[in-house]
Amino acid sequence: MNHVIKANEVSLTYNYTNRVLKSVSFELEGNKIYGLLGRNGAGKTSLLSVLSAFTKPSYGSITIDGEEIFENSKLTEKIVFVRDINLEVEKQRLKKYIQEISVFRPLFDHKYADYLIKRFRLPTDQAVSKLSRGMQSALHVIIGLASRAPITIFDEAYLGMDAPAREIFYEEVLNDYMEHPRTFILSTHLISEMESMFEEVLIIDQGKLILHEEADVLRERGTSITGSAEVVDQFTAGKKILKEQSLGGTKKVMIYEELSAKEREHARQVHLELGPITLQELFIHLTKEEE
Repeated sequence: MNHVIKANEVSLTYNYTNRVLKSVSFELEGNKIYGLLGRNGAGKTSLLSVLSAFTKPSYGSITIDGEEIFENSKLTEKIVFVRDINLEVEKQRLKKYIQEISVFRPLFDHKYADYLIKRFRLPTDQAVSKLSRGMQSALHVIIGLASRAPITIFDEAYLGMDAPAREIFYEEVLNDYMEHPRTFILSTHLISEMESMFEEVLIIDQGKLILHEEADVLRERGTSITGSAEVVDQFTAGKKILKEQSLGGTKKVMIYEELSAKEREHARQVHLELGPITLQELFIHLTKEEE
């Protein structure tokens, strides 16, 4: 089932003065993989905490299918919020720990969890507190995926994983999403590794939502233009320039503006090379500090 998530003017203030979210509004139509991007301290975790009903907004509301989620047990059981939490006090063995967590997850798939335990090579007879940080991260991911919650949120849950484990995580998100469609929200700073997974992207900066766009549309708006410095300057005049690089008489400029077919043909005629910009490059320049 598609669950529509709406944030309406959500603000969050800590200790009366520290405003970490500032009038955030968006609508997620469900059954997609969303990327939530932001620099450290931008407000990603705070927003996800509100979205998963861990925190009540100071102002505004978040609803699922028109119902407010805070203190709504019918809706909160549809959400799993996975973040990188230290489990050093958890003395249960891994299988027992998963068993206890699964009680609160009505759609939990134990067979899939066992498969993931083997894939991540976790020792089932070891106390959770004795697992390495990477293994604890894998355990968080296993619980998140096997819960099969209609709204599954990963807040940089892979932080302790090495590259092979992260690759397994990405593969399993995509594979399980195809077999069991639901809403995934992935918060990350490893944009270059994950950007191909995102169908829509939300960028938060200093507590404000500065962009919510389909990933493909966003990429199309960014273009690198390379050629003779004088010709490049003429072509990019009046456009939103993200970055400039010069080497001798050659110049490369990144712009954030969709080019028309006529402009692309003109670029070809004046011997300019057009290329794509990665989502990570766009993110860096859209959230850079003001001069």
